[in-house]
Amino acid sequence: MTPATSPDARTRDWTRRSVLRTLGLGAVALAIPRGSAGTSAAIPVAVQLYSVREDCRADFDAALAAVAAMGFAGVEFAGYYHYENRPADLRKRLDDLNLRAAGTHLRTSAFDDANMARTIDFHQAIGCRFLIVPGDPAFTDPEKSRALAELFNGTAARLKPLGMACGFHNHQSEFATDGAKTWWDLFAERTTPDVILQQDCGWTTMAGLDPAALIRKHPGRTKSTHFKPVVLPQHAQARKPLLGEDSVDWAAVYAACVEAGGTEWIVVEQEEYPDGRSPMDCTRRSLAGLRKILAGGNRRPIAARAGTRRP
Repeated sequence: MTPATSPDARTRDWTRRSVLRTLGLGAVALAIPRGSAGTSAAIPVAVQLYSVREDCRADFDAALAAVAAMGFAGVEFAGYYHYENRPADLRKRLDDLNLRAAGTHLRTSAFDDANMARTIDFHQAIGCRFLIVPGDPAFTDPEKSRALAELFNGTAARLKPLGMACGFHNHQSEFATDGAKTWWDLFAERTTPDVILQQDCGWTTMAGLDPAALIRKHPGRTKSTHFKPVVLPQHAQARKPLLGEDSVDWAAVYAACVEAGGTEWIVVEQEEYPDGRSPMDCTRRSLAGLRKILAGGNRRPIAARAGTRRP
């Protein structure tokens, strides 16, 4: 997503293959092991509404109905349109469509003392637990990055008793290095485990890193993650930015979410619209592609991604 202007133990005997075998072709809520042996829960799939932002601007209610009809379990917000000051009405709309608030993207200023009470009240009212910042210049600023991390630590501590959490969403710039470490790793080191590292696996791939390896490097921190299809330059003629047709090994990413990430939401983000298709159509096609991948029907290796850096 373009920057906004707007713990659990795993049963060790679940391998990537056995996890994927549990999935049905039509499943959107994905069964994975969670908690103690013999128990299970599901990773639901949401859509980041930035994917269909023009539809949202034109008719937000209709856009919500359309993504619900596709089979998404939830939505991640990138603005609230005419519901900006009507959280109870938005919650009713979500309930009527059998959608959940998987999270939201908002500015860092939402965590300021002057705004925090309203931020909490609004998101509690709509049932939204995960408050994610999709970019802040301070993240890669040598003089401001520590203070930003401390702001997230303080916010996470305030949100935790309420069953909520805050986090940060990457683009490519967060993987630039400050000395021997990337800014992403520095932020992870400077923040508590309660701060979510919402990895956008598409941008991670474009930065030359392995998103699955990065999830495993910071276990339990990927409570929410973006499955955004991207095409690497060497694949430009053969692939498309649609899940299952792109350059990312999503089966490996999903396995890392299951085995190490503590992932509670997978969020589909469709940022490109190939073949002249509409955002809604491309989002629908990516959801279908994700279902196929997780059912084991498309596990294309990414051997051509030579030179990919492991974190």
